[in-house]
Amino acid sequence: MNPRFHAAIAEATTRLKTADVAGATAAIQRALAGQAPQMRQRPEDGEANTVGFKVPLRRRLGDVLRTLRDDQKHFKQPARDNDRSTDVPGDGERFRQRRFQAAAGSVTYKVYVPANHAERELALVMMLHGCTQDPDDFARGTRMNALADEFGLIVAYPHQPRSTNAQGCWHWFDARHQKRGSGEPAVLAGLAQALTAEFKIDGKRVFVAGLSAGGAMADVLSSTYPEVFAAAGIHSGLPHGAASDVVSAFAAMKGNAKATARPEEANTRKIIFHGAADATVHPSNGEMVFDRTRSRHGKLPEVTTDGVVNSKRVTRTLLGSATGPAIAEYWLVHGSGHAWSGGDNKGSFADATGPDASREMIRFFLES
Repeated sequence: MNPRFHAAIAEATTRLKTADVAGATAAIQRALAGQAPQMRQRPEDGEANTVGFKVPLRRRLGDVLRTLRDDQKHFKQPARDNDRSTDVPGDGERFRQRRFQAAAGSVTYKVYVPANHAERELALVMMLHGCTQDPDDFARGTRMNALADEFGLIVAYPHQPRSTNAQGCWHWFDARHQKRGSGEPAVLAGLAQALTAEFKIDGKRVFVAGLSAGGAMADVLSSTYPEVFAAAGIHSGLPHGAASDVVSAFAAMKGNAKATARPEEANTRKIIFHGAADATVHPSNGEMVFDRTRSRHGKLPEVTTDGVVNSKRVTRTLLGSATGPAIAEYWLVHGSGHAWSGGDNKGSFADATGPDASREMIRFFLES
């Protein structure tokens, strides 16, 4: 073991003692740089890089399953996916910074209001950023505000400040923030309820999504406040209860999570994205979120397909009955690391290649 690797291990240990999980992970990754290159698969000869999954916004699962079985090799990603604006509006009338105060605590956030919102049937999407990110960065990387205009979404971006966590991480790994009624889950659910009332949104059209630590907290919220969030999108995240302290959080991120389904967890619909080459949060965590959702719903039809979407190979699994929308979807993006799939590279932890996770999440959310 060389001196640089020794130094990185020492740095990681020091950071863990101060609850700096993201910093410890980064230290380990720096030590391994050049020794474990990210694997990336290429399309086979003759396959177009834009071949993907084409699913109309409100299509029934039965129709989707039949399409997947009959036409797996001829999916095509809608051209408009690549035409969305990459700009994030500045602090103005439609992208505002606010503060929410509740008995359990407070949170600052930014909210995007779509054009002509008073004349539209709105939905609410709460977007939880990952460690070291902020609302503007996350909005830029996911390009969710462009979809807000297209589909009539109020998009809220809560902010976890460095004063609360050294790396700006949500405390998904702290037992004090893993149950309803207190801590971050209570504050975030309260914010969602307040925005639902303010914009007169149907409770069945309220959703949460997040990346990494934000994805893990999205799973906490979907499990503890099912009456608030109708569905959740978990990108590169971890399952509810995967850790109970800093040490177990680091183990879970490496793929050694010991979490099991909890009695209080609800049957919330979930769409999961994870990069198969994620070196920060092991891909087994995404699979565990899907497996736990599957186990809580009993035996249901399941269909798995493989395709190429925006130059990345994708394995996609749908779970649900043939008469309604999918209960869960799991997208494993081969060759992708710890980054929002199909995002804007101008944002951190975003990969412009691969399926458009933002659009697929909104499609999943709005299916009925």
